[in-house]
Amino acid sequence: MSARTKARKRALDILFSADVRGEDLSAALAAEAQRAASEPARAASWLYAREIVDGVIDHREMLDEQITTFSKDWTLARMPAVDRALLRIGAWEILYNDDVPTAVAIDEAVELAKEFSTDDSGAFVHGVLGRIARAS
Repeated sequence: MSARTKARKRALDILFSADVRGEDLSAALAAEAQRAASEPARAASWLYAREIVDGVIDHREMLDEQITTFSKDWTLARMPAVDRALLRIGAWEILYNDDVPTAVAIDEAVELAKEFSTDDSGAFVHGVLGRIARAS
């Protein structure tokens, strides 16, 4: 598994846990930074996970607007928390990270949805991110 895939999982953990707990995302990121300081072997995945979460924090309003626009009758509140987090990660990579090809961002989000969410989540995440990519 690549360092970026591990980083996406780590970012998913941070976004998901903050969402479910109703915790401020900046506080969740700070807590994870403290844990990461004691895990030098995982430094490569931490750096990109932090970049993702920082990007979601910085662009959350626009990301949520894009997700809501292209999710076809699904509000953010109605989505499973895992899907919501994955859509924010994938949308950030598509819209704000030129280092990640769009197809890779979509595929990685879909694979994580298949692994961690509902049976229908992979197709849902693929559809929303595909529409965001086509519109950008």
